[in-house]
Amino acid sequence: MPIIVNVDVMLAKRKMSSGELADKIGITAANLSILKTGKAKAVRFSTLSALCKALDCQPGDILEYQPGEDEDDEQ
Repeated sequence: MPIIVNVDVMLAKRKMSSGELADKIGITAANLSILKTGKAKAVRFSTLSALCKALDCQPGDILEYQPGEDEDDEQ
């Protein structure tokens, strides 16, 4: 998928654990893991907003677009 999720990078920069972030934004650790590994097919704006607030960052710090060979296969 050409969308890269950089939650791990932001967690490291903020010296925060995944469990702490999950608690702060009100989602389960399992759902945060799905998001972090890039297996999520969608993310709610409310979740993205909560991530940005908890990590003190912008959406572009969390989500990155990298075009790849498999991009055409997903349409």
